[in-house]
Amino acid sequence: MAETPKTYTPTFSLGADLTVNRMGFGAMRITGDGIWGPPRDQEEAIRVLQRTVELGINFIDTADSYGPNISEELIAQALYPYPKDLVIGTKGGLLRTGPNQWPINAKPDHLKEALAGSLERLKLDRIDLYQLHRVDPEIPFEQTLEFLQDAQEQGLIKHIGLSEVTVEQIQQAQKYVEVVSVQNMYSFDNRKWEAELMYCEDNAIAFIPWYPLGGGNLKAQETLQQVSEKYQATPHQVALSWLLHRSPNILLIPGTSKVKHLEENYQAASIQLSDEDYDALHQIGSDSFTS
Repeated sequence: MAETPKTYTPTFSLGADLTVNRMGFGAMRITGDGIWGPPRDQEEAIRVLQRTVELGINFIDTADSYGPNISEELIAQALYPYPKDLVIGTKGGLLRTGPNQWPINAKPDHLKEALAGSLERLKLDRIDLYQLHRVDPEIPFEQTLEFLQDAQEQGLIKHIGLSEVTVEQIQQAQKYVEVVSVQNMYSFDNRKWEAELMYCEDNAIAFIPWYPLGGGNLKAQETLQQVSEKYQATPHQVALSWLLHRSPNILLIPGTSKVKHLEENYQAASIQLSDEDYDALHQIGSDSFTS
């Protein structure tokens, strides 16, 4: 029987000083098809962002590569001047050469330009959480880390996070900066990064799963459907609820371009899974990293 609380803490503190609600919002989907160009319905995208804040969500995740630039511009258009408790996390380290194309570039000269652009588009003097989108295999990781360390010392970045990294890479980064968040792909049926989640939990580092709803095999989807029916919820809501139950350091950033879907995702925070139902979903994912 997996140990899981029947209730869970609704907040988490990034770097021990930025307390955010664990149900956040990912602002990737407010752009065009292929995460390229402006959204089809810009007015709806603006409404989504405004409704996000109205719901009490105070953590928004974005990146300079979403659009590119479009997501950050829309956030400022919809929400600036920002509520005092709103934490905006953005990312740098990817280029955009076309729809659904994401070449890596975490070289210091590119990150310097990307960070300056994010600050300007978001109308900020300092980014609360700046996340490295990917480790660049073409340069030593140390070069990227030295840039982030310097930018933080200059006061351009408050906190630093990483994405798609191993425990060893997190530990390497910690020699240069305090890592307050890790953003890796993770869901109830995709548990490749289980060791990284556990490391983050043990070290009070936020773990931010992207693609949190999973692709799923047939067995996984059938179980998810069965559990969701018991709670009169959608499978997506139950998948999100499982993540909130999974670990107290998980921050969720489900994204959407529709207000209705945003509100549906938010309702997942009110679902309290029983031990039995949590375990049914937990076991599916456990098979993926113990086999």
